[in-house]
Amino acid sequence: MPSGPPALPPLEFLQLVADAQRWQLLTELSRSDLRVGELAERLGKANNLVSYHLGELRTAGLVTSRRSSADGRDTYYRIDPARCGALFHAAAAALHPALAHPTEEPARRSHGRKARVLFLCTGNSSRSQMAEALLQRRAAPAVVARSAGSAPKPLHPDAVRVMAERGIDLSGRRSKHLTRFARTHFDRVITLCDKVREVCPEFPGAPPTAHWSMPDPSAEPDGYAAFERAADEIDTRVGLLVAQLTEPPVPEGSTP
Repeated sequence: MPSGPPALPPLEFLQLVADAQRWQLLTELSRSDLRVGELAERLGKANNLVSYHLGELRTAGLVTSRRSSADGRDTYYRIDPARCGALFHAAAAALHPALAHPTEEPARRSHGRKARVLFLCTGNSSRSQMAEALLQRRAAPAVVARSAGSAPKPLHPDAVRVMAERGIDLSGRRSKHLTRFARTHFDRVITLCDKVREVCPEFPGAPPTAHWSMPDPSAEPDGYAAFERAADEIDTRVGLLVAQLTEPPVPEGSTP
């Protein structure tokens, strides 16, 4: 059986992420899946240096990668939130047991007007629909979620089934073309498909964008199991997104 990532004692973990460039890489990847060239541009560093630090983070199990479905020569990197969270939690608990207790659920906090989020994939038949539904359940009424596709096709029955097992009914939903929202203002636009990322238009107000590089579950060889994996991954990512959307802004010049 393949072994998992190595055990990291708290001090070793903190030393790993304390490096300024590795910390910045994790910060960038916490917002969006990105390619090496994009990360190098954001850090202002050479590709080979970024690749080295990504290798260190991958060895520790903090970052994973997958080939782009739009261009197989590209690789998207993403943070492993569960692994990072577990290691930060263990480090906090090692410092003092009181720090191991969970804090307030961020999804229950609301700070002013509703945030509007648009999820995009090619067909709007599974990934973006699941993301829309999961965000609605977690964050309504503080967040309004919508989804669309660049080439809509009917909702996949396995997407309906996998959401039904999570207590969400998608059966009455319909796929929509992204042009339907061409004049809508959003606070965040998230692509879940490598192909749609390449054709994603600009939306009014130039909202921040993020990319979740996820394979199309309908194209995977193991059928329904691929939809279960997709739903689990989207649910994890949505949890992180909720925390970002509902966290109050830090006043300029203050210390977080």
